[in-house]
Amino acid sequence: MTREIHGFSGPMNEDSWAILEGFLGKLPEKVRLVVWASELNSCSEGSAVELGQTLSERFDSVEFSHRPRQPDYPYYPVTAVMGLDENGKNIDYGIRFMGLPAWYQINSLVGAIQAVSFRGMTLEASTRIQISRLSHPVLLEIFTTPEDEAGVLMATLAANLAVVNPHVRAHIAMINDFPQLAPQYSVYSVPHTIINQRHHITGIMDEGKLLKYIARILKREREKDKAKEHSSSD
Repeated sequence: MTREIHGFSGPMNEDSWAILEGFLGKLPEKVRLVVWASELNSCSEGSAVELGQTLSERFDSVEFSHRPRQPDYPYYPVTAVMGLDENGKNIDYGIRFMGLPAWYQINSLVGAIQAVSFRGMTLEASTRIQISRLSHPVLLEIFTTPEDEAGVLMATLAANLAVVNPHVRAHIAMINDFPQLAPQYSVYSVPHTIINQRHHITGIMDEGKLLKYIARILKREREKDKAKEHSSSD
């Protein structure tokens, strides 16, 4: 059974696909979408598989791989946006979409595909230089919904940062698919970003502000680590 794919503000039609052609039609490098899902388990999982298949059929720059559920992920579907090396093997940048990226979040998926294909070159040069210097793990968790237009900006920025530095991972979660996460992570409005599972941002931050915020967080974490080392050695 063919499922209806929703993007932008409703069901995808030929006009919608024509818009996507402008973004995905002539990418410099191929990208592979890897979807972990069981099509028979839920409509969201089946739709995520169909979305990946459809994008790969329509755009030569997008490849698709469907994989069964695995124990590492507690929530499904999971979609990874990966690069390809010269031998056609996956380059994993740590970009994951949890839940179905529908409606406005189609744009987040497109932004992540562009980030991987352009290797983060859409970022400001100063941003690429600063983020490339990070040597401490950074997990960016973006909580959003299909109706959250502003979430596209944060999700796309997070994906670009993950491409530039292997220490950065970007996880974009559709809170509507997993409502139990809202109280668990204190998410009461979107977009909501959590850095390294402890530091919360509500709303939008531009490249410069986000980098400064990450730098302050990492500085505090390093200071805490040093304090723990000092106390353990006493």
